[in-house]
Amino acid sequence: MANNSVGNTGRVLWAGLRALLVLTVITGVLYPLAVTGIAQLAFPGKANGSEIESGGEVVGSELIGQTYNLPLKDGEETAAPDLKWFQPRPSNGLGTNSVNTQYKLILSGATNRSGDNEDLITWVKDAKAAVIKDNSTASYTVKPSDVPADAVTSSGSGLDPHISPEYAKLQVHRIAEKNHLTVAQVDKLVAGHTDDRILGFIGEPRVNVLKLNIALKELTRG
Repeated sequence: MANNSVGNTGRVLWAGLRALLVLTVITGVLYPLAVTGIAQLAFPGKANGSEIESGGEVVGSELIGQTYNLPLKDGEETAAPDLKWFQPRPSNGLGTNSVNTQYKLILSGATNRSGDNEDLITWVKDAKAAVIKDNSTASYTVKPSDVPADAVTSSGSGLDPHISPEYAKLQVHRIAEKNHLTVAQVDKLVAGHTDDRILGFIGEPRVNVLKLNIALKELTRG
């Protein structure tokens, strides 16, 4: 009886081990290689992270936002925005105690603060004041009612690479002034980089900030 019990246990363990090895090879090696190969053949751009190139170099991803700031000065915790470029929506949160203030890829998620949270209200008010100040020029004054929600709030992930056409248009006069361009030139640039709703009804019109800034760089060089 004891020998039979040991033998049966050994056969069960060996069968389990063989199943583990086979499934590991199939699901852990063959399947990932097949999916990766198909993705590389059919969708190489998306499979490699939807990279965007400029001047022969990869400068970012179409899917991940980034900041456009001046070099960090001594004593500063957060670098000031470089106002010659279109600015993205705030990253996840607006204060120094937020989850993600600089589009750090290791962090993604919402601040989980309610609409009546005092810190959030303060951050939004401060951000709105900064947007009005930064985008008002000698010939154009931004009114509080002109500031769209995405100019002062982060996305759910904190990594959204897009802004609304309204926020992009709000920045046109500043961009024109800082880069010695006409408002008409910058308006045309924004219009040319505004994507419509997917299939005409999914989502909202949007502007990819990185693509827009690359086009702006090419325009200023020309």
